[in-house]
Amino acid sequence: MASVLIVDDSRTSRRILRDILERAGYEIVGETINGKEGVEEYDRLHPDIVTMDITMPEMDGIEALKQIRKVHPDAKVVMITAAGQKDKMMEAVKLGASEFVSKPFVEETVIEALEHCTKEV
Repeated sequence: MASVLIVDDSRTSRRILRDILERAGYEIVGETINGKEGVEEYDRLHPDIVTMDITMPEMDGIEALKQIRKVHPDAKVVMITAAGQKDKMMEAVKLGASEFVSKPFVEETVIEALEHCTKEV
């Protein structure tokens, strides 16, 4: 099954995502709390998929997406969005985000987004 790196500053969001993804058979290879750490861990771990929160301290998900895709153009990044982030979502699409998932998480939606990424692999 695909390996996943979770990048989110919310401990609760990381826990919920981990629970959903592990139940679905994904291997969680790492968790980070901001975009800067996310980029570093991506380079170190080379996961199949990254779940990337948009709003985080130090480096937001959009900048982290840019940096990951610059070095790894085939990276599969699922952006995690809160309500009212339509502009950021559009920017992320232009930068090559694979999928979007909204908070609060709906298990089926999360799984569908990641399955879509694994079909492209």
